[in-house]
Amino acid sequence: MSIILSLETSTHVCSVALHADGTLLASAVTYREQSHASKLAVLIDQVLQLADVTMAQLSAVAVSSGPGSYTGLRIGTSTAKGLCYALNIPLIGVGALDSLAWVAGPFNTSSALLCPMIDARRMEVYCQLLDAQYGVVSPVEAKVIDTESFRAPLEAGPVLFFGNGAAKCQGVIQHKNAFFLEDVHPTADTVGKLAWEKFQRNETEDLVTFEPFYLKEFMIKTPVKHEIATAVNKTV
Repeated sequence: MSIILSLETSTHVCSVALHADGTLLASAVTYREQSHASKLAVLIDQVLQLADVTMAQLSAVAVSSGPGSYTGLRIGTSTAKGLCYALNIPLIGVGALDSLAWVAGPFNTSSALLCPMIDARRMEVYCQLLDAQYGVVSPVEAKVIDTESFRAPLEAGPVLFFGNGAAKCQGVIQHKNAFFLEDVHPTADTVGKLAWEKFQRNETEDLVTFEPFYLKEFMIKTPVKHEIATAVNKTV
């Protein structure tokens, strides 16, 4: 029996799941923002206890590989790599948008194109287009949303938008073929299901070189210092 521990930290939702040969044994989740650093280890301990599984029994660790929150992805990846190094087991990376699409798939009753969206600040999202069978229609990209976004696929048929980046797009993408799902997040449950398929195909990551798929460089803005010139009258 192969047991996979899965971590999903690409958004504000932090979740952990445990699967045995693709069957869910236990899962835990927290919806508190900025809690990944303090809660991830707690959730891992919870699912192991719930399933009565020890670390030594793990066959692999799966982690959401991004894109998504820079901080969340770094925490998830460092935790997963640390466990894999310590236990000498393989690491499996699963795309956050792929995981998100599989969460929304059962709600796609009209065989619409699937458009998972993860918030990338302002009016930008990380997104991808897939067909109803999860085949890639357009690759993952960082996209600034405006009134013309997705015009061609929307003219061709229905598109289902979802994820924490979709809500802010609903007022901008206005088309008869645009449909929106609320409160859909990538989950460790789905990461585990997709990871099991990769595990069977021996699709694992290189522990030394693996890094999250940030898609965009992490930009740190330096505050602009405004120098105020003061005239000083000197008396000689």
